[in-house]
Amino acid sequence: MTIATDPQQPPVPGQAPITMLNPDFPFSYDLYLAHPAGLGSVPAELYGTEVAVVGAGLSGLVTAYELMKLGLRPVLYEADQLGGRLRTASFPAAPDVVADLGGMRFPASGRAFYHYVDKLGLATTAFPNPLAEVTSSTVIELAGTSHYARTSADLPPFFHEVAEAWRAAVNDGAQFAQMQQAIRARDTGRIKSLWNALLPELDEETFYGFIAQSKSFRDAGFAHREAFGQVGFGTGGWDTDFPNSILEILRVVYTDADDGHRSLVGGAQRLPEALWHHSPSDISPSEMKHWPAGTSLASLHNGSPHGAVAKISRAPDGNIRVQERWGRTASYPAVVTTCQSWLLSTRIHTEEGLFAPEMWTAIERSHYMQSSKTFVMVDRPFWKDVDPDTGREVLSMTLTDRLNRATYLLDNGPGKPAVILLSYTWNDDALKWLALSSEERVELMLHSLKQIYPTVDIASHIVGQPITVSWEADPNFMGAFKANLPGHYRYQQRLFTHFKQDTLPPERSGIFLAGDDVSFTAGWAEGAVTTGLNAVWGVVRHLGGSSAPGNPGPGDLLDELGPVPLD
Repeated sequence: MTIATDPQQPPVPGQAPITMLNPDFPFSYDLYLAHPAGLGSVPAELYGTEVAVVGAGLSGLVTAYELMKLGLRPVLYEADQLGGRLRTASFPAAPDVVADLGGMRFPASGRAFYHYVDKLGLATTAFPNPLAEVTSSTVIELAGTSHYARTSADLPPFFHEVAEAWRAAVNDGAQFAQMQQAIRARDTGRIKSLWNALLPELDEETFYGFIAQSKSFRDAGFAHREAFGQVGFGTGGWDTDFPNSILEILRVVYTDADDGHRSLVGGAQRLPEALWHHSPSDISPSEMKHWPAGTSLASLHNGSPHGAVAKISRAPDGNIRVQERWGRTASYPAVVTTCQSWLLSTRIHTEEGLFAPEMWTAIERSHYMQSSKTFVMVDRPFWKDVDPDTGREVLSMTLTDRLNRATYLLDNGPGKPAVILLSYTWNDDALKWLALSSEERVELMLHSLKQIYPTVDIASHIVGQPITVSWEADPNFMGAFKANLPGHYRYQQRLFTHFKQDTLPPERSGIFLAGDDVSFTAGWAEGAVTTGLNAVWGVVRHLGGSSAPGNPGPGDLLDELGPVPLD
């Protein structure tokens, strides 16, 4: 348990682990990836066929990597830099000291994501979430009162009451314990039975409405709901998520997506960079069809992806034409777009006929969360100093109702500067920072922390320039990640299932959507990976290929396990 309000119970020894077996489509992507038969094949005469992949974030690179292994020639397009929202920035004064601007912590339950982490030999370390085992101390400060804790047992009874109210709410109103049991057993029938019964009841319910109407929180009173919003569960305050669909939250807690986090040593961007440079034949020659030993995505692209896409349209011969910002144009039998779906109407001139009107509605109704982070580098992990008067560490991982909301302390080991993530915020809290410069942000954040730690001079330890990001201000993203509003399940169903195109007319087939915003696990790298694999299945089927014998792909089981229509 990472924080007092997390409903998770300690695992039973020998019990199967929780995975991100999403209840909307409980397909075991990790087992699919690990199967010795591979993901499928295309006819040999199609080896070397070019397939466009728009966006070189994690989803685009997974898609391209797997298409390359099958003998196809992915052509990646990227408007900015490799990695998408797995973006790692270095402090200029110490280039090996880094800050993860987007994805920075990855749940152990995300087994498809870790398939690639492990395959590429990337090291990970436990992430210092509030009250996590690796976090030596946590301070929760609400309404001007601070609570210092090394473990959740150190918190006052009030927080345990909040925890119990949340635990009761998800068990009484969302079958939490039963769902986790089914996920551990990978009992897809039971998962679908539980989830499909909840969908009509909860599709139009907000996160806040769910807890406010639960008996446990009604009995506890408003103060408990308020504290729950400020402190949240797992990683901190979630009240900025209160307007979103409760289905989004349940997908997180069922699958332990907000617990057991690890970070990539050297930064999250190491994974997409490794996918770009790695040759599958380095692991086993049988990993790669058609291409000679040593072939990588980087070598297929002469070291650089193509540029930003300006237009996507249907060519007269039925192929799909992709035009770059500066005019270079090429046609492909299949295209996978992994950029945030809004960009298909705002930054990329996408021919309207490529998608049905109801698909365009789903694309346009996507709701993106804003997100802001501000990092500073400090001379050393001074927060480990102990105040002789109190016996406590002078600074702790902090959750607060002040502007900062959450402050994380990141130790890089002996002999290296450390990093403080002064503030990590979402939605309304993120918008408060949008118009401010990095220096103004730091000044306000330090002022807030001074109210919590009046004797600590954080500024005296800061070296170099701060690093900050507001994802909603980046024209290539326009937001951090998708989070469905109540009533959006139908839209998500359309986006997610679009990769299976058996019933689409020719004029609307051949273009595939991928990326975490298309997934039912938006905001998590697992969704980027799994929708990329969906797109690979779709491209293979579109080109006349098939899944490997004994290893059915996501499209083969979509009708059986996929999201159900509500109408």
